[in-house]
Order: sequence, then C-alpha cells, then structure tokens
Amino acid sequence: MTISAAASPARDLLAKNIVFFGGKGGVGKTTAAASFAVAAADKTRQCLIVSTDPAHSLSDIFDANIKDTETPLTGNLTALEIDPDNAARTHIATVKEHMKTLVHPRLFGEIDRQLDLARYTPGATEAALLEQVADVMAMAGKKYDLVIFDTAPSGHTVRLLSLPEVMGAWIDGLLKHRARSSRLGSVLGKFKNERNTGDDLSLIDTTTSHDPRSLEGRIDSLLSVRRRKFILARDQLRDDTVTAFVLVINPDRLSILEGRDVVTTLGQFDMSVNSLVINRVLTDDTAASGSFIDARRSQEQTYLDQIEHDFSGLPKIIVPLKAQDIHGLDALRKLGEELIAG
Repeated sequence: MTISAAASPARDLLAKNIVFFGGKGGVGKTTAAASFAVAAADKTRQCLIVSTDPAHSLSDIFDANIKDTETPLTGNLTALEIDPDNAARTHIATVKEHMKTLVHPRLFGEIDRQLDLARYTPGATEAALLEQVADVMAMAGKKYDLVIFDTAPSGHTVRLLSLPEVMGAWIDGLLKHRARSSRLGSVLGKFKNERNTGDDLSLIDTTTSHDPRSLEGRIDSLLSVRRRKFILARDQLRDDTVTAFVLVINPDRLSILEGRDVVTTLGQFDMSVNSLVINRVLTDDTAASGSFIDARRSQEQTYLDQIEHDFSGLPKIIVPLKAQDIHGLDALRKLGEELIAG
C-alpha cells in the first residue's frame, strides 16, 4: 500500500460549519457522509445531514423515514432530503405570491399561467434547489453546529456550487438595469422635490428616487433580498474556515478521472477539495485470496499509485472494502469512528 494518509484528516472537518461530500455516482459518498454525521453527532455536535441527490438514499442507509422536512434521528442528529421537484413547486408558489402583491388582480391569471410554464424551463429546478440549499446553509453555525451535504454526482454539484455566482451576477445586472431606467425619473423627481435616498446595496453604486413602499421599491427590495442570499451562500462556500469539500472516489479509472475534473473545476470558483476518501479498498488486511482477487488487488494498486500522484498533498482517508453493506446507526457509527480515526 503506497498511499500516504494523514493521521486524522476527518477531525479537521469537525471544526467546520458546512461539509460537502461529493463524487461520482455510486462511489459511496452517502455512506461516507452519513457515517461522518453520526460520528460528529456522537461528539456532541448538533448536526444536520442533507441530501440534494434526486435519487435519495439517506432513508435507506439510516433505516428511517426521512422526508422533505427536518427529521430527528438521534439526540444530536437531524436529516433532510430535499425534493428538487417540491423545491421548484414551492419556489414558484412563493414567486407567484410576491408577484401578485405588485400587480392588479386582473393579471393574476396571467401570472399563474406564465409561472406554471416557467417551472419547466431549463435550470428552474436547480435554481429552486439552490435557494433551498442557501436557506439550509444559513442555519450552519446557528441552529446547527454542522451541516453536512450528501450531494448529487459531481457534475450536478459543480453546477450547484457555481449558481451563486451566476445568479448573483444576473440579479446584479437586473438591479443595475432598473437603476439606469429610473435615473430619468430621479432627475425629474428633483424638479418636484421628491425624496431621494441612497441605495443600501454596497456593491451597486447608484441612487434611487422611489419610496420603499412604492411598486419600484418593493420590486428592488425583493431582488435585493434574493441577491444577498446568494452572495451569503457564495461567501460561505469560499470561506475555508467555514466550509469543506470532501471528494469520495474508488480506486478505479472513471472515479479518478471525474475526481480530477472536480478538483480543477472547483478551483475555478476559488474553492478546493479539503480531503479525499478512498472507498472500498482491498487493503492488505482484506481476508480474500485467489487468482481473481490477486489480479484485482494488483490493478487496484496501480490506481492507488495514480491517486497518490494525481491528488498529492490532499489528506486521504482510506476505507477498506467491507464484507457487508453499511446501513443502520450501529454500522454507521462504527464506520464513522474509523473515519475520525483516519
């Protein structure tokens, strides 16, 4: 075994407020996230484990009925499975409610029609999912000491992490467009001695002339609240004293290739992988022999060498291949203790 593993990289994760577990589908990230959550809860940290993967498996691995609401599992551990479709429905309903406070009742039917169609536009579900994730992230360090995300496969995770930037820029542009459109009104308002107030958005250098209670004021307020939510989520994601990203891979070619892409892509958003979990390893202690197992172990050693080269410098946690599937609190607790011990 030539992999060099840090003494206990998982212990550093216990000091964070938010930990993302991600990787290629099927590598065992739900098992890793769940076992780490149980271990953290056992160390008296108030934990929330959240699944954003449409193919939820938290309920299965905990042998519990986990829903789209915060579900207590133990004294310190709570679970939540975010349903992307339900998140989209809730998001659209909230937008409808806000929009109907801004228009004449005769337009209510058109608002319903347009927003019902908007639900099926590309990106609508992910945008709604991000908003719910941002709300959950805001509870980290407040309602919960530690929020652990069991994310969808890597491609979805990267899009999820990049959306705060994309949507923040979109809302910035929309607010600036509204500011430019209102400048003429601002100039005309001065001739009428209208009240002129500075915009409280620190990243937008402009002024507004509308009363906060006016239609324009309420629209800007809604956009500003939404914008601040995404900026806060982005800042939390980029703050390595608050957030950590754990990459879970298997010693095989496809998960290594995808893992390398994740490291590169996260770097483009000023984020980095904090720890690497190498799952299902045929260690020297694995009680198995024979020509087939020997061949698999030889091939696996080649991949372990590649992992050491491609992910050099990353703290690594090696999880041996288990004889049985991991599920239930007792099994997760035992595996969690192994993770924390490194």
